[in-house]
Amino acid sequence: MKTKKKQPRRGKHVPQRTCVGCRTVQAKRSLTRLVRTPEGVLIDTQGKLPGRGAYLHDLRTCWEKGLKGSLARSLKTELTDEDRQRLNEHMKTLPEQEPLETLPQAAALADE
Repeated sequence: MKTKKKQPRRGKHVPQRTCVGCRTVQAKRSLTRLVRTPEGVLIDTQGKLPGRGAYLHDLRTCWEKGLKGSLARSLKTELTDEDRQRLNEHMKTLPEQEPLETLPQAAALADE
């Protein structure tokens, strides 16, 4: 009688999303979701609002690039002046760039 070999367990699936500002793919939880609603473009902190969504890093540089046009293109809408004002106010609270120790490239260089 043959015994079946046990398959190794797979790790838990982590949803991946692309930042529309810098086009890098990361875990969904590490990005901020923006959603198109009938009221305009909103920041979806919980990630559960209905509507077409797009993702950005919590970095000012990504938000600047996104607001230039890639965000509106991803959401398939035009950003109104009210939307731009709301998003610019949130962008001003974000850091200019990410600390080096959190970047994957920096961690790889530190290990060498």
